[in-house]
Amino acid sequence: MLDSWNDPFAQFANKTNTKTRTTANDVINKQSLKKPAARTAAKRKTTGINETEAPAVKARAPRAGDGIVSNEQLMTTAGAAPQVNPFIDPLESNDKVNDIDLSGTGLEEIKIGASRIQVDDKKIINCRADLNQLVPFKYDWAWQKYLDGCANHWMPQEINMTADLALWRDPNGLTEDERTVIKRNLGFFASADSLVANNLVLAVYRHITNPECRQYLLRQAFEEAVHTHAYQYCVESLGLDEGEIFNMYRELPAVARKAEWALPFTQHLANPHFHTGTAENDQKLLRELIAFYVVFEGIFFYVGFTQILSMGRRNKMTGVAEQFQYILRDESMHMNFGIDVINQIKIENPHLWTAEFQKEMVTLIREAVDIETQYARDTMPRGILGLNAPMFEEYLQFIANRRCSQIGLPEQYSGVSNPFPWMSEVLDLKKEKNFFETRVTEYQTGGALNWD
Repeated sequence: MLDSWNDPFAQFANKTNTKTRTTANDVINKQSLKKPAARTAAKRKTTGINETEAPAVKARAPRAGDGIVSNEQLMTTAGAAPQVNPFIDPLESNDKVNDIDLSGTGLEEIKIGASRIQVDDKKIINCRADLNQLVPFKYDWAWQKYLDGCANHWMPQEINMTADLALWRDPNGLTEDERTVIKRNLGFFASADSLVANNLVLAVYRHITNPECRQYLLRQAFEEAVHTHAYQYCVESLGLDEGEIFNMYRELPAVARKAEWALPFTQHLANPHFHTGTAENDQKLLRELIAFYVVFEGIFFYVGFTQILSMGRRNKMTGVAEQFQYILRDESMHMNFGIDVINQIKIENPHLWTAEFQKEMVTLIREAVDIETQYARDTMPRGILGLNAPMFEEYLQFIANRRCSQIGLPEQYSGVSNPFPWMSEVLDLKKEKNFFETRVTEYQTGGALNWD
């Protein structure tokens, strides 16, 4: 799927530029503080490349698995050199960190002669064993999810957006309601994945005290960045107003409502004075994990996913839909990892899973269903693509039942079924792996996904 025109490494393989590369780089470095347009013009002038001329040769850049290549060849793909001025005015700081408790963070002082880590030393929270030692593994499921995430690697530029742009520019290509669905969901997800990333790096990571779980969290954080990149790529490709899309969660109540619901859960865990280790604080962490993995990624994303993928099934905005399909696959893995973490915390800390706490979590999930149902009404008040708000209400109740059972809560909605059977793959990990078989079982960037 990766065409030569959007290969991010093709520029480095143009053998016709070999003799002029050093001179060009010298000029580019001198122009580093000028505007991008000026740098581009300088490069054209120095290399003698006419922008209308196609490169004579375009070879694939080196990739892992090709075998050993020369350092010079490899480092041409390493990106630009530093460009920010390193000289700053000296600043005096009176900050003191001596009073900060670093135990259980991986930042403790090194103890020479300390004993080696044993599997039984590890715990998913409140562990005081060395967190800088990945092995021996205690939670094989966490390491496997990390490996699966790496095997599923993809980048937004791999997806061709040409047909989407043509359809978007065609005044008769989409109805106003269809355009609204596209923009509303880009607006919601653009902020939502940033909120999830913030939650991971500012809150969750420091409270999960197991290295193999942290390894997956790092992979998940990267994938959230890829997703935000994908929304930016869609906005740029379609020529949308980037301010309208990325600021939508602060302008449109339908989009803001879900972000406002989620933020408080991150805010208290990100407090530097918050520490787990008591039943009360451990429950706060467990509550936050359920809020983000079960509700935010497991319920709040599914109206948008269904709406966008439904357009793709009708051969509309297939590039945007394909971006969302890969994002959906990633988010399904995130959710399944989070549910495993939640259940592992319950196993190791059964005193946290009280009847009162379970009742609170049921209320949390039911509230989420109401909020996401309202989002469906707000984004498609008249119904489009054979979809309508009542169908989404049943779908969300069906999903909520699944989420409840996955964390050991009773199902809440009797007699509901799945009105979108083509979306059923995301509800079962085994089906999900079969559905995305070519990407789960082997590393291949740019692999196509089927709409069937």
